[in-house]
Amino acid sequence: MPFPPDFPPAGWLAAATAAVCLGMSKAGFGGIALVGIVLTANLIPAREATGVILPMLILADIHAVHSFKKFTVWPVMLRLLPPAVVGIAAGWWVMPRIPAHAFEVTTGWLVAGLVLLAVCQKLFPAILGFAAHHPAIAWPLGFLAGITTMVSNAAGAVVTVYLLAARLPKFEFVGTAAWFFFVANLVKVPFSAALGLITPSTLLLNLALAPAVIAGVCLGKFLLGKIHQQAFEWLLLALSLAGSLRLALG
Repeated sequence: MPFPPDFPPAGWLAAATAAVCLGMSKAGFGGIALVGIVLTANLIPAREATGVILPMLILADIHAVHSFKKFTVWPVMLRLLPPAVVGIAAGWWVMPRIPAHAFEVTTGWLVAGLVLLAVCQKLFPAILGFAAHHPAIAWPLGFLAGITTMVSNAAGAVVTVYLLAARLPKFEFVGTAAWFFFVANLVKVPFSAALGLITPSTLLLNLALAPAVIAGVCLGKFLLGKIHQQAFEWLLLALSLAGSLRLALG
């Protein structure tokens, strides 16, 4: 991808909006990351979009780790991380074997499935209780999170399922998720670079969008105590579902 990319003005606005969403996702509005992922995948081919999104997520992760590090529940995070690393390696193996068009369709359906998973979390939280008594569930969910985050940077819903089942309080939830994604995203960097998804041109685009990522983090922190988060997240899930179906159905 050349830099600067040949985006129309509306495309640059969409790219900046996606960066703001990715920043906000690390400040308590996890569901909004799917909006940023879908917006980016509608501007750039879905495979290349994963390499553009990853450094912006890491930038936002650094802020989240700094803000919530004292709340991290290390045993929970460390149970989930090893299978996630295996899943990342599996995703790296799968990605070049998926044709470009099929990759967009796959990403669309994958994000749609994660949106529906997030809806199930909200509607039926009691069904997650079994995981609190079965730590081995960390392996299938961790592996799924790893392959999902490698293929589409959209593992938030999977990780949320596990952390909700672990009965973590609010701040411990955010702190544990922050460290998990920071480490997982760093692990993904050499895999993405090996696939040619992170290049000097994509890093220049990341640099151009970095102020929007930081603005998103600040905006998320400001809004967190100002608006009803449940209503906001339902709206985001609806927008994410619409965008993912647009990718899936071409």
